[in-house]
Amino acid sequence: MKAILTSVVVAFQFLTTVPPILRRNITPDELGRAVTYFPLVGIFIGFLLFGLNRILSAIFPSPLLAAVLLGVWIVCSGALHFDGLLDTVDGLLGGRTPEDRMRILRDARVGAFAVAAGGTVLLLKFAAIRTLESPWPLVVAPLLGRWVVSMAVILFPYARSEGLGRGMKDNANWAQAAGASAIAVIALALLATVVGVAAIGAALIAVSFSSWLLVRFALARIPGLTGDIYGALCEVGEIVCIVTLAANWSA
Repeated sequence: MKAILTSVVVAFQFLTTVPPILRRNITPDELGRAVTYFPLVGIFIGFLLFGLNRILSAIFPSPLLAAVLLGVWIVCSGALHFDGLLDTVDGLLGGRTPEDRMRILRDARVGAFAVAAGGTVLLLKFAAIRTLESPWPLVVAPLLGRWVVSMAVILFPYARSEGLGRGMKDNANWAQAAGASAIAVIALALLATVVGVAAIGAALIAVSFSSWLLVRFALARIPGLTGDIYGALCEVGEIVCIVTLAANWSA
C-alpha cells in the first residue's frame, strides 16, 4: 500500500503543479511505477475542470468560461505537455538529419512551426470547450491524453541514453500498461453512461489512431521517443478527444 501511495504521489508531482509532498529526489524506479497512475492524474484534472464548469457557468458567458477553463487546463500541468508539443513540432519538422532533429528538440527556443501548432491547438480546444453540450467530456479528454502517454512509455523505444525519460522507460513494464489501462477502462465505462457509448468509443478510436500516427512519424524522423514527444502525445490525445466529443452526436 505504501508503494502504491508513493507511486500515485509521484505521478501527481511529475505531471501537475501540485505542491510537492515527497521533498526528495524521485528514483527512476518510483517514476517507472508511477506510469500506472498517469490516467488517474487525468481524471483528477478532468473533475477539476468539470467542477469549475459547473460553478462558473452560472457567472460567465460561454466564451469567457471556455477561456478560463482552457487557462486552468494548461496551468494544471504547468504547460508541461504544451511545451512538449511546441518542441516536438519544431524538432520533427526541422533539421536534415536525426541528429539535427534531436538537437532542435533540446532547444528551448520555438520557431514558426511551433507557434502555428500551439496557436491551432489552443484555438481548437477553446472552440471545442465552448461548444460542448455537457461538461463530461472535460473529464474524458485529460484521462485519455495521459493514458496515451502511459502506453507510449511502455510500447515504444526511447531516443536518449539518459535523463528522466530514460529512467521512467527502463522501469516501466507491462504491469504498468495493464494498470493504466484498467484505470482508463473502468473510468471510461462509468463515463459512457453520461457521455454515450458511441461517443466514448469514437473518441478512444480517434485518440489511439492519431497517437499512433504521431508515433510512427516521430520514429521515422528520430530513433525513438523523448519526453517532449510524450507531452505532444498528451496534447494531441486531448485535442482529438475533445473535438470528437464536441461533435453533434444527436445528428
